[in-house]
Amino acid sequence: MRYLPNSPADRAAMLAATGHRTIEELFQQIPEKLRLTGRLNLPGPLSESEILEFFRAAAAQSSREFTSFLGAGTYSHYRPVAIDALLSRGEFFTAYTPYQAELAQGTLQAMFEFQTLITQLTGMEISNASLYDGSTATTEAVLMALRITRREHVLVARTLHPEYREVLSTYVQHQGVEVGEIAYAPTGQLGLQELESSLRPETAALVIQSPNFFGALEKVHRIAEIVHRNKSLLIVTITEPLSLGMVRPPAEADIVCGEAQSFGVPVAFGGPYVGFLACHEQFLRQIPGRLIGQTSDTEGRRGFVLTLATREQHIRREKATSNICTNQSLCAMAATIYLCLLGKNGLRALAEQNLAKAHYTAEQLRAVPGASTPFAAPFFNEFVVRVPGDVSELLSSIQERKIIAGLDLERFYPELGNHLLVCATETVSKSSIDRLAEIVRSMAATSAPERVAHSTR
Repeated sequence: MRYLPNSPADRAAMLAATGHRTIEELFQQIPEKLRLTGRLNLPGPLSESEILEFFRAAAAQSSREFTSFLGAGTYSHYRPVAIDALLSRGEFFTAYTPYQAELAQGTLQAMFEFQTLITQLTGMEISNASLYDGSTATTEAVLMALRITRREHVLVARTLHPEYREVLSTYVQHQGVEVGEIAYAPTGQLGLQELESSLRPETAALVIQSPNFFGALEKVHRIAEIVHRNKSLLIVTITEPLSLGMVRPPAEADIVCGEAQSFGVPVAFGGPYVGFLACHEQFLRQIPGRLIGQTSDTEGRRGFVLTLATREQHIRREKATSNICTNQSLCAMAATIYLCLLGKNGLRALAEQNLAKAHYTAEQLRAVPGASTPFAAPFFNEFVVRVPGDVSELLSSIQERKIIAGLDLERFYPELGNHLLVCATETVSKSSIDRLAEIVRSMAATSAPERVAHSTR
């Protein structure tokens, strides 16, 4: 967009409209003590080379040298260099599908491939062309279930990502929708007995996450049986879709949604993300966002079109299935390229590597005196470990050694004090895992005499 400064005539017209003669008179209503009366205390201008050197020095202080065992919904995976090379092509380098969509056949085809890949991974029949992120995708799935069932009660597993639960609450709190939570069992999975007793005739859906926030794999087949007996819908959220490289897809669910950031989207300051939502074909008319369809033109050539875009930009707001779903086309493109580069065998091999790294990490941490893994459920690349001593002190001390050891779960689950959520992907080496375990072991040994002294007082 070009910059067009205001001309004197423009300024005079605006002042006349506000009833002022000068700009100074316009600003008279601002108290004197709040006005800027001198120059800001800022350094002078820099040359291009000096600016580059400044930012190089700043970048050297970043966390690139850190080893991270942090997951909790955002996962660090290696990104093939081909992704950015292809994304930066002028035909694709936009975060938005063009409004004259059929003129951009390449973009539409790429989004169609994204939809196809998501359906293959999730075991669903249709997928949309992406959503904001995993939290809003989960919320959209709930709103979709409310429309389908015409009910106003939703059950949510307490092992669903806590921030996803917050987003859901924000959207439904003024819509007359009641949201109930189901506690987790001692295994770290959904409590099935509590689920059965909590289902009501007006329950529209149950929302679970698998692998859940603790990393545990849920018994989706068993849960689906219980939910469907009540004629409710089952929504499965997936925040680590790499697990689908080796875990059976949740085909028993009615809606599968989540976050595809693991597929080629870099970890940054809270984004970007790329949500996905897939379901069975019977719910086609209720799916939010854009769908790309394949068709033929008058000469029989294959083409792609934007179809069933029931968004408020396209139809009346009150008839729209979604008013929030600007899609993440560029990030969805990254996910598409990533999956195509890896292929089916590559995705499985990477998933197996993540599984092995996480289980080795758990084994090493369990060997630390006073440490344990409290949940017995199977897990993929993330797990909970109870550590001896104060978790916040442990995390701070380990961070000084340039290791981010995980997430303090007490922040979201007060009953889980001294519990860490640890994630191990292909980006951490065996030596880094061994180093983490050794640091925790040495800190546990140092703090043990202190704990004994406190206990004998």
